[in-house]
Amino acid sequence: MKQINKLLVQSKVFFICWCMLAAFGTYFCMYAFRKPFTSGTYAGLMLWGIDYKAVLIITQVLGYMVSKFIGIKVISELKASGRVKLIIKLIVFAELALILFGLVPYPYNFVFLFLNGLPLGMVWGIVFSYLEGRRFTEMLAMGLSISLIVSSGILKTIYFMVHGWFPLVSEFWMPCVIGLIFLPLFLLFVWMLSVVPNPTETDKLLRVERVAMTKEDKRIILKEYGPAIIGTGLVYTILTTMRDFRDNFSVEIWNEIAPHWDKTVFSITEAISGVIVLAAIGCLSLIRSNIKGFWATQYLVVLGLLISGGSTLLFHFHVLGPFWWMLLVGMGMFLAYTPIQVVLFERMIALFKLKANAGFFVYICDSVGYLGSVGLLLYKEFFMRDLSWSKVLMQFSYLLTILCVALLVLVAIFFNRKLWDKGLVSRELDKII
Repeated sequence: MKQINKLLVQSKVFFICWCMLAAFGTYFCMYAFRKPFTSGTYAGLMLWGIDYKAVLIITQVLGYMVSKFIGIKVISELKASGRVKLIIKLIVFAELALILFGLVPYPYNFVFLFLNGLPLGMVWGIVFSYLEGRRFTEMLAMGLSISLIVSSGILKTIYFMVHGWFPLVSEFWMPCVIGLIFLPLFLLFVWMLSVVPNPTETDKLLRVERVAMTKEDKRIILKEYGPAIIGTGLVYTILTTMRDFRDNFSVEIWNEIAPHWDKTVFSITEAISGVIVLAAIGCLSLIRSNIKGFWATQYLVVLGLLISGGSTLLFHFHVLGPFWWMLLVGMGMFLAYTPIQVVLFERMIALFKLKANAGFFVYICDSVGYLGSVGLLLYKEFFMRDLSWSKVLMQFSYLLTILCVALLVLVAIFFNRKLWDKGLVSRELDKII
């Protein structure tokens, strides 16, 4: 143990690899408690005239959304000493909910997916709190980012493998089984996070010390940066809605666009996307200047949006096949979504020297984002029943590109004015001259 602590302090390479692995593993295992139930089809089951799988997804997302609203306060005010106990309690609660989901018969068990989602929404904030405020934060967060991208696809593949080994286990018990398999691994990765040393004085100088926020801190920031937070939050909401829709109904979408698809396709498409996003985020971490890193992040988000919308257009005109469309639409979406989540607010805090933490901003965006996910699912069920899942994804992809690019232009204008008002642009020009 002493040797590990020594290496974490003395070796940058070991420190970076340790943090990336710990963050990746912890969040990957969290997904094992959240996503496997979406691999089931629950064929023929209905409730209140709605497909039962849609009911289950809406219920869990509602719980996850409430968790994000709670997280605005809990995560922004969380002290380092309380992280480990909280994250373990959250996962244990989620697994108990999955056990009850298996025990209680259909159609009364849907409520337990609300309870399952209720604690899980706060896991991201706890994990990221170990990584933010460091000169290598973007690089450290790559593990978290890649986990976000590849976890669901890999876990779907694992779900089908485990179900093949134990075919008698029902779709209602499979989520509980997958969770139990990953619980020991989750505890191991949480321990890895717990021994990560605090940010150094150099980290605090370059990226600003991250603190537990007070009500007054939040009020000041919302008053001064409210328009930008709202605009970025709307972009994040649309991206979250599309990401969740594509992920939750990927089985149905593949059934429509390529009836003879291979079940390993989930792992392949998400792994390729993960590597590309990893490289992009890694490039951002090489930018030492906060103002340059801030704008580079904005450009990357726009690029991701254009890839997502452009690939959908090419698929619509039969230029791209199903595999390349699902790969590029997902990759573009994550190239836009991930930088907002792990880089944009990190750079914003450092650039404007804010007394804040990234969790506060991300949880504001996340809470509204998952509200959008529920809204799209309900809209599809009641007003778009005759439209296929793939058509919904295509239409939403066009909306995503056009609306989000327009919002980002407005946000960029706001930030540019703010930078000039604070003299940050002139200071950066002085350095160049």
